[in-house]
Amino acid sequence: QVQLVESGGGLVQVGGSLRLACTASGRTFSRYGVGWFRQAPGKERDLVAAISWSGGNIYYADSVKGRFTISRDNSKNTAYLQMNSLEPEDTAIYYCAADRLPDFTIETISNRFQYDYWGQGTQVTVSS
Repeated sequence: QVQLVESGGGLVQVGGSLRLACTASGRTFSRYGVGWFRQAPGKERDLVAAISWSGGNIYYADSVKGRFTISRDNSKNTAYLQMNSLEPEDTAIYYCAADRLPDFTIETISNRFQYDYWGQGTQVTVSS
C-alpha cells in the first residue's frame, strides 16, 4: 500500500514558479512510476508529466514542455514537479499518482485508470 501526499501548491502571478512535492509512505516507492496530472474546472484530468521508477524515462505534455521539470528522490520517497513560467492556463488541481507501470508508453502513462494510488490534490492558481 502506498499513500501519497502533495504539497507546494498556491497562488502565483503569471511568469512565476512553484515546486510541487509528492511524498509517499511505504518502503517500495522506488518501484513505482509517478505521474503528475491536473484537472481544471469542467475539464478532464490530464497527464502533465511522468517519470519511471528509476528516473530513466520521462515524459512531458506538449503544453508544459520546456517549462516544467519532473524529478524524484527515492531516498526521500518524494517526486517533484518544478513549474516555471506559469501561465493562467496552468491553473488547476494537481494530482500525483503512482503505479508499477508495466511499460512507459504514452498509452499506459496517460491512462489515469492505470494508476493504483493517488494523492488528494493541490490547487495551483496563476493570476494575471
